[in-house]
Amino acid sequence: MKKVVIIDYQLGNLFSVKQACDTVGINAEISSNREDILNADALILPGVGAFIEAMNNLKKFSLDTAIQNKVNGGTPIFGICLGQQLLFTESEEFGAGKGLDLISGIIKRFPETFEERKVKVPHIAWNTIFKLNQEWDNTALKDLNNNDFMYFIHSYYVKPKYDDCILTLTNYDGIEFCSAILRNNIFATQFHPEKSADKGISIYKNWALINNLL
Repeated sequence: MKKVVIIDYQLGNLFSVKQACDTVGINAEISSNREDILNADALILPGVGAFIEAMNNLKKFSLDTAIQNKVNGGTPIFGICLGQQLLFTESEEFGAGKGLDLISGIIKRFPETFEERKVKVPHIAWNTIFKLNQEWDNTALKDLNNNDFMYFIHSYYVKPKYDDCILTLTNYDGIEFCSAILRNNIFATQFHPEKSADKGISIYKNWALINNLL
């Protein structure tokens, strides 16, 4: 059976992701070992916390180059929350600097005010996702409907350089942001599928099926 590695870099909701994988039958293990990542059939990059700390931890364990080598070689990766942000070029978070640069774009912080209204940061809420220019029929979101609710908790969001990778958008207090991406073997969500009830869990199953992991 194919092996999926949930990447452990000491930040994130690893066990809830592992439980979601177990629920749908994905053969997943949690590991911070570079060799495990290099030998994996697919990767999941979860995370909650600061971009700078995440990148420092990835580099400390030499996982950054392992992830880059695998993904550039065609291995499927599923990024979640901070894990989605790490896939991009760089963050505006103070002192954070460069990400994995697997997709061009920057990580921006929600503003404290928008159109003269105060914005509550972080964004912690069930919120809807909706389509931009990609249909969901042949993606991990194929069991979802436009404007279904997913669970979010974040202060930063991704702004891709090119819109063609944007799979879903979400509106938070008038601010429209990218909430999921898909480009070739790279799939990622700003929301937490494992905390988003049955429809969220279906995302894990469909991602595994699409990538022949079950």
